[in-house]
Amino acid sequence: MTYFFETYGCEMNIAESASVEQLLISRGWTKASDAQLSDVIIINTCSVRATAETRIYGRLGFYTGLKKLRNGEPGAKSRNMEIAAEYVQKNGSVPLTIIVMGCMAERLLKTLQKEWPAVDYVVGTYAKNKFGDIIQAVENHETPVEIEEEPVYTFAATSYEEGAFSTFVPIMHGCNNFCTYCIVPYVRGREVSRPVSQILHEIDILSKRGVKEITLLGQNVNSYKDADYRPGGTNFTELLRIISRHIDEIHSSIEWIRFESSNPKDFSDELIDLIANDRHICRGLHIAVQHGSTRVLKAMNRRYTRESYMELVDKLKSRIPDLALTTDIMLGFPGETEQDFEEVVSLMQKVQYESAFMYYYNPREGTPAAKMENQIDMETKKARLQKIIDMQLDITKKVMSARVGQTVKVLADIVSRDNKEELLGKTEQNERVAFKGAVSLIGTFVNVHIDSLNGNTFKGTVLKA
Repeated sequence: MTYFFETYGCEMNIAESASVEQLLISRGWTKASDAQLSDVIIINTCSVRATAETRIYGRLGFYTGLKKLRNGEPGAKSRNMEIAAEYVQKNGSVPLTIIVMGCMAERLLKTLQKEWPAVDYVVGTYAKNKFGDIIQAVENHETPVEIEEEPVYTFAATSYEEGAFSTFVPIMHGCNNFCTYCIVPYVRGREVSRPVSQILHEIDILSKRGVKEITLLGQNVNSYKDADYRPGGTNFTELLRIISRHIDEIHSSIEWIRFESSNPKDFSDELIDLIANDRHICRGLHIAVQHGSTRVLKAMNRRYTRESYMELVDKLKSRIPDLALTTDIMLGFPGETEQDFEEVVSLMQKVQYESAFMYYYNPREGTPAAKMENQIDMETKKARLQKIIDMQLDITKKVMSARVGQTVKVLADIVSRDNKEELLGKTEQNERVAFKGAVSLIGTFVNVHIDSLNGNTFKGTVLKA
């Protein structure tokens, strides 16, 4: 049987899709060449912004029509579904199972299936461990089984993607921070940390598969806590130290460790020292600031100030000279004044981020910010956003240009789409580098001299060992 994934949203969703895919592969399923030919469609959804949900509603409309066509229903339309129409013409009606999972599934758990009856399963955040029962029911052509959520979140054994040299390793789930604009705590629930023993077991699995780089994932990795692994508990810094030591002890193929997302309020001096001294932890850090005004940060319930954030940045840069910082910036939060906006501008100019994910505030139903007074009009939000995007493009060019002429360690991972004679790889700072090299180099670390910058991609030359 065949499957097809559509995954939206964050890295956690990518990891969770990969874990379900591993289950399907273990049962002999294969990935469909096209969604229209698949036996099962799995849509992993995002609720962080309303635009993400709007897009998913559009996809549900498409798949509702596809299901009618696959079932051979009278009047089913075939526009934009010519592949499925030809498939049905050759094979007759072929059942299609539609599964919706992820944050939107959790948020609309009781209503999504009523509004979209073509959906066979709505799998909330706490029901992913039921996929074995779902798959078995599909294989046996049974009526959809009842899915009930468990009271405790269950981590998958592995989130490995077949053939990948880089992979995600979820270490915690949920969030206790309740930023006033964010829906994540309501759809992901409270923080749950994955036991150290489970994390190390997954690292053992990944090592046997030749993985070279892992990214530890959580809504807020800094607040990780395993109370049972050792007396007094294990925090995030200790977890990183344990993982790094374990990698060395088992002579793992894994060389690089990354992590995200991290909240500035929980970024300790101990963690900074470990990053500065541990050879496995990469020097590219994503630390979301969200805003440059202490007044707005307080309204967002971020629980740090502009001053404390800048102090953190100063510590990081002084202890880790080759550091590259990236961030998230939100413009147009309710009550944001022109002065508040200028504080964002000045913070970005001072920090000099290598890149930033920039967006304007979008109200989410059920969050405190959606009910706040002084909502900013769309024209102002877009104008402010465009200004910082233009500014960040200049900063990115300046910061990256300063790297030209350096020799860097690169993990070669794919053949370039633009030039089949070139490979693409990434640096410790998570920058992309294109260079000429044999396909046999894919999955290995090479030293590359950075010759030039083309857009946001370095051009380089491999140095002989």
